[in-house]
Amino acid sequence: MTGLDALDAATWLNPPPAWDRTPEALTLETGEGTDFWRDTLYGFRRDSGHAFLVPVMGDFTAHVGFEGDYRALYDQAGLMLRQDDAHWIKAGIELSDGVANLSVVVTRGASDWSTLALGAEPGPQRLRMTRTGGAVVIQARNAANHWQLLRVTPFPPGPARVGPTACSPERAGFSARFTEFTLGPAVAKALHDESPAA
Repeated sequence: MTGLDALDAATWLNPPPAWDRTPEALTLETGEGTDFWRDTLYGFRRDSGHAFLVPVMGDFTAHVGFEGDYRALYDQAGLMLRQDDAHWIKAGIELSDGVANLSVVVTRGASDWSTLALGAEPGPQRLRMTRTGGAVVIQARNAANHWQLLRVTPFPPGPARVGPTACSPERAGFSARFTEFTLGPAVAKALHDESPAA
């Protein structure tokens, strides 16, 4: 599954200072101190991250393929599902203490954060997000080329937007490159899928 045609309907939430889209890739460089976070632990709200979002209704599966030049604390890129500033999910790679993590933040009024360490050089990644009714399933392609479960979370029904996202809370100029974004019907095997991640 490749291509970026599904981004034809996308619009920016917080456009980055530099970006380009070709048939092969969406590339961007982040602005200074950009982030998405709401309240938990730190007591602040950030809604300044960059996201290129497509409207969605009902159930769907979105795939994203991406890579980034992760150098500073909290540099991050991946996929966002968003209803409003208090109801959203971001999933992808986030650098923390020199380690690139598969990271998921779910925000329903307040944010939470879960991580799975990959190492210092994560390389290109693929994520899959499936919305089924009031649940969202988030998976990553693992070393065996299967979809590894990262998270199952409730999420409010109703209209939303989904698409690539990137942030750099501690600097400006983080570079991210998205080579795939597809959007289609919810996959039937959303939870325990051992089929190859073609």
